[in-house]
Amino acid sequence: MKKKTNTSQSLTLQEYLNFDDHPETRYELVSGKLITMPPESDRNQRIVSLLFAYFLQLGMPSYRVRIGAEIVVSGTRATVRLPDLMVLSPELKIVLQGAVRSTVTIDMPPPQLVVEIVSPGKSNEDRDYRYKRSEYAARGINEYWIVDPLQEKVTVLTWAAGLYEEQVFRADKQVGSQGFSNLNLSVKELLG
Repeated sequence: MKKKTNTSQSLTLQEYLNFDDHPETRYELVSGKLITMPPESDRNQRIVSLLFAYFLQLGMPSYRVRIGAEIVVSGTRATVRLPDLMVLSPELKIVLQGAVRSTVTIDMPPPQLVVEIVSPGKSNEDRDYRYKRSEYAARGINEYWIVDPLQEKVTVLTWAAGLYEEQVFRADKQVGSQGFSNLNLSVKELLG
């Protein structure tokens, strides 16, 4: 039985991984603090479902496309993010095979793609555009997409020479991706 933890105390990564006070509540661990993740909006759920189905239609094996997987990112204190969608690299898929928890730890290869769908609110924008951008860059993730239904745009960040290069797509523009060159999906189609 996992031990209960006071949610206001600072946690180590191991304490977070053992935490189970409220299994129906989703959390991210940010600098050792548990942050309750609110339920997703219907629109955000539709977007992530569409992306999941779209990657499957592109021929991506279902075992490489993940919703609900966690990723440990570097920081001065333990930080674990819960992206909306992740596409595992073939190497990462092998490492995670048989794991009891779908958590990508620091010693594992990074995913091929991480997608965050921005929820309403200034703090959510800062989290997705600023904090996660630097955390995912430090983790060496090849592509990071920020899908922003409020601003009606998709920002694709591609890892190049130690930094993210940014491309912004809007309206009828096709979302461009170096890692998924056969994409044929416009921002308008994605945002529904």
